[in-house]
Amino acid sequence: MVPNSASIVPRSGIRVEDVAWLTLIAALGFTGPQTNNAELQLLGLLAVFQVVEPRVAWFQTARGAIAGILLKLLLAYLLIGVTGGVTSSYYLILMVPVVAAATTLGALGTFAVAVVAGGSYLSFLAFIDWERYSIPPSESRELGLRVLLFGLLALLMHQLAAASRRQAAQYAAAAQELAEANRHLREAEAAVRRSERLAALGQLTAGLAHELRNPLGTMKASAEVLLKQWETQPEVAREMAGYIRDEVDRTDSLITRFLDFARPLEPKLAPADVNAVLDLALAQIQRRIPPPPVSFVRNYSPDVGTTMMDAELMERVFGNLLANAVDASPPGATITLKTRPALRGVEVAVIDRGIGIEKSQMESIFNPFFTTKPNGVGLGLAIVSKIVDGHRGKLEVESEPRQGSVFRVWLPAGNAE
Repeated sequence: MVPNSASIVPRSGIRVEDVAWLTLIAALGFTGPQTNNAELQLLGLLAVFQVVEPRVAWFQTARGAIAGILLKLLLAYLLIGVTGGVTSSYYLILMVPVVAAATTLGALGTFAVAVVAGGSYLSFLAFIDWERYSIPPSESRELGLRVLLFGLLALLMHQLAAASRRQAAQYAAAAQELAEANRHLREAEAAVRRSERLAALGQLTAGLAHELRNPLGTMKASAEVLLKQWETQPEVAREMAGYIRDEVDRTDSLITRFLDFARPLEPKLAPADVNAVLDLALAQIQRRIPPPPVSFVRNYSPDVGTTMMDAELMERVFGNLLANAVDASPPGATITLKTRPALRGVEVAVIDRGIGIEKSQMESIFNPFFTTKPNGVGLGLAIVSKIVDGHRGKLEVESEPRQGSVFRVWLPAGNAE
């Protein structure tokens, strides 16, 4: 196995391995048994090459990897040659190219480099004056053991490198499967969102038809009575005309809310003080006629600061939640407004101690045209949910019947993209 040139990424910066190589080879140079200039130069070249090789793209290619291994073999061979040949203490330096081969080449390439390393070490026997020297059997076995160690260590390193490559391939395959699964999940989520939008549109259509039918029926009946009573009973005629006017206003308000819910929402994000926006919504509620028979407690965190939001839309959100809390609370009750930093954003909570929400209704309160109020339309919380979603935020509710409710709005800090 050799590097793929299409995926070469030269390393940069100072690595721990670089410091280790330079330190170890410097220590070899100073502690060597017969330090000389040639020995220090060759050690220095080997250290420099070990540091430079990962930073040069060509050495990460197939040909570059083989050239790097051959260059290390040459430097190791010369180092052993200038430090005593077959008796050199540096014979293990030949493991450097062998290990490099095990981590970059296949089994055959690793075996070939191990054979070349062993052969190059034994080649120093050719430089011995056999007329003056001889090798006793014990030292011959030592030489054979050293050569065999090259092959044994090469095999072990190749197995470790192969296991590491297999594990890396498994990790890559798992990452690819995970990416594919995430892609399918995103597609499924998009399909669910489309289905939810279609279902909401159908529910909106049915709800709007139902809501419009009532005022239209009232206007038709009032118009018929008006036509019959116009001359004989003008007071009845005026009353019927008033009904028509009121129902027209109700229908216009209903259509306006429907359009607010149905039209695409694109918040105009700008830095805004959450506490200040909440105060504006509270001021609108307190100016209602008649004024709400409840009291408000503000528990604002000074650490909230500003966040990116459409202040006008969020004022509508807070105003709607406050209005619902007022409607659900008995006279004399207290409603708490709370802000705090939370989860890389800001959280606003509207807390009441009113009638609460039945568990069977919790799944439906954000659906369009769902309402428990006698004169309610059921678009308020649906619009609130849409505005919060448009800000990439979250809307959560906790409620117990006859215990009260807590509506929490979470908005992300910074630019909500």
